[in-house]
Amino acid sequence: MGPLAGIRVLEFEAIGPGPFCGMMLADMGADVLLVDRPDDPGLGLGRERWSDVMLRGRRSVTLDLKSKDGVEAALRLASRADALIEGFRPGVMERLGLGPDALAVRNPKLVYGRMTGWGQEGPLAPRAGHDINYIALTGILHAIGRAGEAPVPPLNLIGDFGGGGMLLAFGIACALLDARRGGKGQVVDAAMVDGASLLSTMFWGMLASKRWSEIRGVNVLDSGAPWYDVYETKDAKFVAIGAIEPKFYAELLARLGFGGEDLPAQHDRGRWPQLRQRLAETFRSKTRDEWTAVFEDSDACYAPVLSFSEARAYAHNAVRRTFVEAGKVMQPAPAPRFSRTPGAIRRAPPERGARGGEALADWGFSPEEIERLALLGVGVAR
Repeated sequence: MGPLAGIRVLEFEAIGPGPFCGMMLADMGADVLLVDRPDDPGLGLGRERWSDVMLRGRRSVTLDLKSKDGVEAALRLASRADALIEGFRPGVMERLGLGPDALAVRNPKLVYGRMTGWGQEGPLAPRAGHDINYIALTGILHAIGRAGEAPVPPLNLIGDFGGGGMLLAFGIACALLDARRGGKGQVVDAAMVDGASLLSTMFWGMLASKRWSEIRGVNVLDSGAPWYDVYETKDAKFVAIGAIEPKFYAELLARLGFGGEDLPAQHDRGRWPQLRQRLAETFRSKTRDEWTAVFEDSDACYAPVLSFSEARAYAHNAVRRTFVEAGKVMQPAPAPRFSRTPGAIRRAPPERGARGGEALADWGFSPEEIERLALLGVGVAR
């Protein structure tokens, strides 16, 4: 059932990092009940539920939080939960009457998880934003890109998911453990600007020790080093090499057939352009798959650059079942892995209200209480 089996989580509908947090908890066995709006607002994405895989593992009820009865129903649902996830701007839940203080009166052990971009306080707290904005103010976006070129907006993995949803899931798990020991819940303020900053911790140490330059594209890990970069192959595909350690770099040169060749020393920065040109010319002499065969069983820190579709079929990923099919959609499998209580995808993403009545019964509501919740506006699919 997963290491979080028996934990009840009430999740209010949102986009991006909030659902990712709920997915992580559900994958690990938590019973996550999604509170959807009665009508699909689109949330700017026009998404369809069957393919919205971050909503996997949930059951759903619908509820209008703008009504007095809807708020009362939400309070009753929260009274049975161990944790809550909300992704509104600061102050919204308080104005609805669903803030942490109001819920703590009914459920002192509740862990109240808050997902925002800028946090609950500060000059930017009430402002809108997206991943690119959050990582821009952390120094991270400035560091991503090649020398002499503009910063490159990455996929929204750093702010939304690593620094947002994953951070909130970790915070909720920590607070749940503390609540089990101390008997009281608390608020988890997960801000993407904080989480993204946390992900960059190593670079702050490197910057302090003068092992990192704030000039983009001249460092070991940002495409500056010719032995930590991507190269185009004969078939217009790409390979990635990351031969940082001397023994791995030596293996790279051997597999490329450079034995005995007078090449620049690995850390001779002044001759890096010469080394890069030699590597680029060599990698263009074979196809990506031909190079993959050359580097098979090698410690040269080589990998083919795969598309999403290619990644799911790659031999290593197939053996580990890194990607699995659920609800007719291929998607990443739950992670991390546990030896005794493995996580699992228990359900496909729910349509609005799907299996909500079943969830309410499992949460301990009697038939009479479920009927009263329905009168307050809690909707379930028929």
